[in-house]
Amino acid sequence: MKEVYELDVYKLSEELSDMIWDAFDKWNEKAQRTIGYQVIRSSDSIAANIAEGYGRYSPADRKRFYLYARGSFEETKAWLRKSFRRKVITSQKEIAQYKKIIDELGPKLNAFINKTRVGE
Repeated sequence: MKEVYELDVYKLSEELSDMIWDAFDKWNEKAQRTIGYQVIRSSDSIAANIAEGYGRYSPADRKRFYLYARGSFEETKAWLRKSFRRKVITSQKEIAQYKKIIDELGPKLNAFINKTRVGE
């Protein structure tokens, strides 16, 4: 069995949260205190929940945490949309990088969740 940090879905979630972590330092104080801390927490929570679920024994426990990761992923996307709309993140290159990771992570996370069969 692979280690959790070897999984593509985990690597992508870490890449996304690290990108957000690095961007935070460039934001003004208002953006940091409102969007910043929230998006850091939600993006960090994606990988944390994948890891916690991966360490659980039963498929039902694993799937529950993977679904929490999915919720954190959706929350992260909401905060990023706000940051784009409110012009906290304005670099088209940076926006394209976020979009690339999100477009890859979403389907991989869904497939990862769907592979966890409960009650079969």
